[in-house]
Amino acid sequence: MSATMTVPDAQPPAPASGGERRVRLLRRLGRPAAAVLAGVLLFLSFPPRPLWWLAIPAFALLGWVLRGRRLRAGFGLGYLAGLGFLAPLLVWTGEEVGPVPWLALVAAEAVFVGATGLLTAAVSRLPAWPVFAAAVWVAGEAARARVPFGGFPWGKIAFGQADGFLLPLAAVGGTPVLGFAVALCGYGLYEAVRLGLTARRTGTLPRGPLAAAALALLAPFAGAAAALPLVSDAPEEGTATVAAIQGNVPRLGLDFNAQRRAVLDNHADRTRQLAADVAAGKEKKPDFVLWPENSSDLDPYRNPDAREVIDGAVRAIGVPTVIGAVLTPDTGRLRNTLIQWDPGRGPVATYDKRHVQPFGEYIPMRSLVRVFNKDVDRVSRDFGPGSAVGVFDLAGTRVGLVTCYEAAFDWAARDTVTDGARLISVPSNNATFGRSEMTYQQLAMSRVRAVEHSRAVVVPVTSGVSAIIRPDGTVVEQTRMFTPDALVDEVPLRSSLTPATRLGVLPECLLLGGGAAGIVWAGVLGARRRRGRTAAP
Repeated sequence: MSATMTVPDAQPPAPASGGERRVRLLRRLGRPAAAVLAGVLLFLSFPPRPLWWLAIPAFALLGWVLRGRRLRAGFGLGYLAGLGFLAPLLVWTGEEVGPVPWLALVAAEAVFVGATGLLTAAVSRLPAWPVFAAAVWVAGEAARARVPFGGFPWGKIAFGQADGFLLPLAAVGGTPVLGFAVALCGYGLYEAVRLGLTARRTGTLPRGPLAAAALALLAPFAGAAAALPLVSDAPEEGTATVAAIQGNVPRLGLDFNAQRRAVLDNHADRTRQLAADVAAGKEKKPDFVLWPENSSDLDPYRNPDAREVIDGAVRAIGVPTVIGAVLTPDTGRLRNTLIQWDPGRGPVATYDKRHVQPFGEYIPMRSLVRVFNKDVDRVSRDFGPGSAVGVFDLAGTRVGLVTCYEAAFDWAARDTVTDGARLISVPSNNATFGRSEMTYQQLAMSRVRAVEHSRAVVVPVTSGVSAIIRPDGTVVEQTRMFTPDALVDEVPLRSSLTPATRLGVLPECLLLGGGAAGIVWAGVLGARRRRGRTAAP
């Protein structure tokens, strides 16, 4: 006799309701959407908006997005945050050459933010992880500022803090310390909120971790308050009266270069008008005058007519004048040069821009790039970099020279100050980028440099915004865009060196070391966990 057992058929799971499907979809998309939102908040924290404080909740949101994620997810979420941040921030790069170069730049630069997200996910399980995560962010910015093609540091978090309470930290350790402080505040804010909610849910207050999170949130503000004495505009070496000329350009965009003589005439005419205002007692006579980058794209050494125009304007104002010119030797590369022009002797000194802009002043891999965008041939002849630090002695004042794009690089301004500059000039040409936010982003860089090195900074720009900035980062005068103008102001001259100037790259190296230590520690702990799971029954 045999017996059989009947097993009832397994019932298929009930189909999910519409509400359940929406919840699952929201859970799946929540973190990616939050990553993009964090990037957008970082963008909104940059000028011309005075919303510097948005960077802190942006990093808090990044903390929620990345904490406890797997490494691959950390990279993907970080990449999304990078797109949300850099796509709107750098949209001006496609102003004249179309969307393809802009999107390519954003896609490449976001890889660095993605790598930062991966490493942040790795260190997020450590005790005091906000410190390591903030150091990892600085490491990502350091890499982006150096590779490829010499780096592209545009969008360093510090450059969005020109109006912020944490700005004095730039005088302590430059842009790396300022950026670290902002990231630490944001991650500390998230960790404090997370621990508070956990305590509320469990009824147990983790006092030690909560205190550490609160310290991460508040310590940067305490540090900024302690650094306030480093921010001063007292005239240690007296004062100098400086004039910045904004001659304007005939039209916006890349094609303004086709009207080089008109640009030169505009700056010469505005200088002669200033001379007339000085003679009439309407303006104080400057000790020296600063023209912007590309104010004479006609080589005055090879073009007698351009030389005559410049010489006439300089003799009219009667003081040393710095001219931005393009030098065109018979062979070799072009030179983006600043010329010290004396009213009696003519050109007496030059400074060649040391960091020329890839894809703007020279084209790497020209034949390959041409496949994707024919506009590369607008740069028909590459510019070459100079090698010497630019410091001119103008009527007894040592003026450091940082040409346009160089202002984004930490070493460029510092070199001039350690070489004796009492004042910094950032001559620029932003006409290519029209009325975009680029000019305000660059102006914010100069404000951060002023505090970082405790020097007044004068920014003469072909089409605006030109400005005169005090050593405390305050803009005392500025022009409107695409309007001929001349700014004249008495600025303090300073000789003392801030800790940031003295230490150079050391603070950045220390932060990189801290980030590396966190990554190694996270790797060791991860290996232990894996061995423990393998040994478990």
